[in-house]
Amino acid sequence: MVPQTGDPAFRIRIADERDASGILACLAAAFAPYRDAYTPGAFADTVPASLLRRMSQMTVLVAERAGEIVGTISCSAHDGHLRGMAVAPGWQGSGVAAALLEAAEDQLRQAGCTRVTLDTTEPLQRAIRFYTRHGYAATGHVTDFFGMRLYEYAKPL
Repeated sequence: MVPQTGDPAFRIRIADERDASGILACLAAAFAPYRDAYTPGAFADTVPASLLRRMSQMTVLVAERAGEIVGTISCSAHDGHLRGMAVAPGWQGSGVAAALLEAAEDQLRQAGCTRVTLDTTEPLQRAIRFYTRHGYAATGHVTDFFGMRLYEYAKPL
C-alpha cells in the first residue's frame, strides 16, 4: 500500500484490475480536450484499450475519493519511467497531480531508481509547466509518437 499523501479528501493507492474502468474513464476525461490535437494513434495509446497489459508491466497508482478514481499515474521501476498521468477535470488544481507524482517518485526511489523520466506532447503545456515546477527538465530527446513529437523530461531522484 502506498502511504497516503496530499489532501485528506482523497487517498493514493496501488490500482488493481477492478480499477480499470475507473482509470480509463479518468484518462478519457482528462485527455478529451486534447483529442483533436492528437493523432488517432497517439490518442488511442494515451487512453489505452490495453490498460490491463500496462497494469501487468507497470505499477499503476490511483487517487481515489469515495470509490471514484480522480487521478492516475503509472511508473516502471525497470527503467524509472512515468506514464499515463491524468487527473479528472473537476480535480485539476486540487493537489491530486502533485500527490500522485510524489507517490510514483517514492515507488521508484524505493526500487533503487536514481533518475526518473517521462514523455509528453506539445499540446500539454499545462503538464509541461507542472513537471518543470516539480524539478523535471527537457533532455532534448524527441521521438515520434504516432506522428506527433514526444518530448522526454527527466529528474534525478
